[in-house]
Amino acid sequence: MVNSTNFSHFILGGFVHTGRLKYLCFVITAILYTMIVFCNSLLIGVICMKRSLHEPMYIFLCSLFVNELYGSAGLFPFLLIQIVSDIHTISVPLCFLQIFCLYTYAHIEFCNLALMSYDRYLAICCPLQYNTRMTSNKVALFIAVVWLYCFIEFLITLFLSVRLQLCGNMINSVYCSNYLIVKLACSDTRVNNIYGICGTFLSIFVPLIPILFSYIKILKICLVGSKETRQKAVSTCTPHLASLLNFCFGCCFEVFQSRFNMTSVSRVLRIILSLYFLICQPLFNPIMYGLRMSKIRQICKGQIFSQINCP
Repeated sequence: MVNSTNFSHFILGGFVHTGRLKYLCFVITAILYTMIVFCNSLLIGVICMKRSLHEPMYIFLCSLFVNELYGSAGLFPFLLIQIVSDIHTISVPLCFLQIFCLYTYAHIEFCNLALMSYDRYLAICCPLQYNTRMTSNKVALFIAVVWLYCFIEFLITLFLSVRLQLCGNMINSVYCSNYLIVKLACSDTRVNNIYGICGTFLSIFVPLIPILFSYIKILKICLVGSKETRQKAVSTCTPHLASLLNFCFGCCFEVFQSRFNMTSVSRVLRIILSLYFLICQPLFNPIMYGLRMSKIRQICKGQIFSQINCP
């Protein structure tokens, strides 16, 4: 058996040789990353600086945008380096760091969306009790618990993976994946598999319960409520539902392409599908919420026009 500590690096075997096109890919990827950083940072700044946006819904949004920056930082710097490199390798410590960033990003994203769905349920179904049930202290507590829980839960997964003895260092992906590293193991992985199943259950079903509960209640209120209630539900829930569906869509792509035989699908398409939830979600959320949320849209317009009109 070969211990993973004998490897100084992992080889990322998911890249396609593009010749001089790699510089075009680099520019496109760099532009996407710049847009993600700019859009998310802009909305974080707007929410933090404007007291009128210091409400639970916008604080949860701020947590979501911070997570987009966090997840993007775990992918794009590594990806940009790999695109222009002729040899696609990553050191073992950096690989595990990337795994930690990307997996906790996905978990925090889903939990943030669950918190936002519960917030919408209280705002639409219990408007008179909203201010007492969703106080600023509770909002801060919810966000802190989500981030801390996701970090601790995945630290255990990472520890179980680091201790494995590996028989190879080829990862068939463009970024590091915990599942693909466990597949390289030649030691007993039963503990990893059992905890992996438990972790997957917690990561999916714990956030899914409040999401389903909230939207079932909102749907019932919309069916029997007034036109004004339905309009409020549509205006505030549409961006959240779009974000939730986009994220789930991207995660399903990644699960399918990493766990099933996708050799019949072109390699370029497999790369795009594997990166979908890591690239589209951080770009989709600030654009969707920036356009759909009237308060944020108006403040952003005011800021832009005030800068243009400045002498």
